[in-house]
Amino acid sequence: MKAAVVTEFNHPLVIEDRPIPEPAAGEVLVRLEACGLCHTDIHAARGDWPVKPTVPFIPGHEGVGIVEKLGAGVTDRFLGERVAIPWLGYACGECQYCVDGRETLCEQQLNSGYSHDGAFAEYATASAKFVVPVPHGVSAFDAAPLTCAGVTTYKALKVAKVAPLERVAIFGIGGLGHLAVQYARIMGGSVIAVDVEKEKLDLAIELGAEFAVNAAETDPVDGIQKLGGADVAVVLAASPKVFEQAFASLRRGGRLICVALPAEGTMSIPIFETVLKGISIIGSIVGTRQDVAEVFALHAAGHTKVIAETRDLADVNDSIEQVLSGSIPARLVFEFEPHLSDLTPELDLVK
Repeated sequence: MKAAVVTEFNHPLVIEDRPIPEPAAGEVLVRLEACGLCHTDIHAARGDWPVKPTVPFIPGHEGVGIVEKLGAGVTDRFLGERVAIPWLGYACGECQYCVDGRETLCEQQLNSGYSHDGAFAEYATASAKFVVPVPHGVSAFDAAPLTCAGVTTYKALKVAKVAPLERVAIFGIGGLGHLAVQYARIMGGSVIAVDVEKEKLDLAIELGAEFAVNAAETDPVDGIQKLGGADVAVVLAASPKVFEQAFASLRRGGRLICVALPAEGTMSIPIFETVLKGISIIGSIVGTRQDVAEVFALHAAGHTKVIAETRDLADVNDSIEQVLSGSIPARLVFEFEPHLSDLTPELDLVK
């Protein structure tokens, strides 16, 4: 199989021919149809974060494909089923966090494309319990970005507890942000889109944002405060400065939702304003299997739209550069060659 492999941090990925992996007990083998390119994959390839992957490894945690083989003991998945391989590749199921519905905080978790080879490949293995079925009516192409970009922003807005008509500022309109705009609107929020690219702000307006603030032309703090301040600010841009701007844009009682993970890793927040204005600062990390299922259900019902462009896995390094340059409208998705089984109507594999 073809796979894009990180052989050394801060070096281009290498396209390699590798044997098709065998699913271990409790795993499934998935033939990939599509996999989105997430900024987390770029952080992984660069070794940006304190806990680094072990090289060599295959990134990719927005994989969608067809179950082709079952490992020993697997009874809850079936051959021919379309599933998604999300960031949360495994959790213990027994700790406090798993039991009370916060499995993404499990200290024993494994992450797809980070601690377990991911979906930048024609085939991947994954835990049968942690792949998520993709419902009828959701294409592999759309499901791929929803598997991380979608569920990450959906979960962030869930923990923000957005109330109807609250002003929700989305900092960073791109692969995650264009979906965050839609989820905020679904939850009843009045959306303020913040970005430095006019095209992305125009897209946000098309998708339901009521206001757009171009941070390249005006101070976003002033712009948002003139609207009365934000009740919720969701930060999707990987820059500590943006986190600080988002905090300063909040009105009294506001909630800062931290999602992006800048390599620098720190932000400066004033204690007096936090206390006197009753500001909440909340970290939000991806979502649970249930959150992924809800994201898919919303899309199947026609409530969301995925903006993405197709790329070939052989162009993975150019694709990374395009993401870093901000030159793409939203998400990039690697699509893999279809097989004859994709044309079997009874399995609903037609794209």
